[in-house]
Amino acid sequence: MQTLIDQFSRHLQIERNVSEHTRSAYLRDLAEFRLFLEESFKCSDRSVLERVDKITLRRYLALLHKKNRKSTIARKLAALRTFFRYLVREGVMTSNPGELVATPRQEKYLPTTLTVDEAYALLESMQGSDSLSLRDRAILEILYSCGLRISELTGLDVGDVDFDQALVRVLGKGGKERIVPIGEHALKALHDYLTDRTWPPENEPLFLNRFGNRLTSRSVQRHLKKHLLLAGMLKNATPHALRHSFATHLLDGGADLRAIQELLGHSSLSTTQKYTQVSVDHLTGVYDNAHPRSRKKS
Repeated sequence: MQTLIDQFSRHLQIERNVSEHTRSAYLRDLAEFRLFLEESFKCSDRSVLERVDKITLRRYLALLHKKNRKSTIARKLAALRTFFRYLVREGVMTSNPGELVATPRQEKYLPTTLTVDEAYALLESMQGSDSLSLRDRAILEILYSCGLRISELTGLDVGDVDFDQALVRVLGKGGKERIVPIGEHALKALHDYLTDRTWPPENEPLFLNRFGNRLTSRSVQRHLKKHLLLAGMLKNATPHALRHSFATHLLDGGADLRAIQELLGHSSLSTTQKYTQVSVDHLTGVYDNAHPRSRKKS
């Protein structure tokens, strides 16, 4: 079975051109499912796939429910469906058992965001002049200014930033390229950081770690947590929270939802619409706190 997973991995990389993040997630999910099959049927070769049916998948999903959120289970099921679809195309399987299993109903959740004051407090707390401080400020400024995914940020090269036009060229999910504007504060932070690096060539990674290699997503997450603590903020925010904050603050400021969709690189408007609920909650809170006959003051 592992041989088929390896072939599927090449299919994702070459034919589907999915992002490395998506491919890695699919492979992790398939590795977990392979172990489940080996333990269930005491068999590790490709013949075990002939025994996979909707009952097998339901037993697997029941096991996942013990330690995973519904959104995680839905992603794992999507990975299995895609894998089985590939195997049907290749003639390994005659049907896709994943199509017979319903996707778990998703929990409704609101993304974590920073308030405008919290975003300002975080960014203004970073006043160091050493190389790492300049880099970290530039990272957080561009995350909040452009609403980038963390993988998009770490994938940027120096030449992707157009200082004259105040634009950034971003390679998003599925290899889709988009152009997003960048604010003056983020541009200044990037200018200071690149000046400290004596303006490297355009094909160099925009953000480097202390060893001179391209910065990883995990490093960005770790540095943000450190700066939140240094700023005296206990909110458990991730780099993605700055992307959520970017969208929510634009919406609160009157930006059009379609424009926000383009800036975020969402393929579907329904993905962007979750921010309307965040904005409504914000307005409700303002009303409850300010109106003399609001429910909280009655």
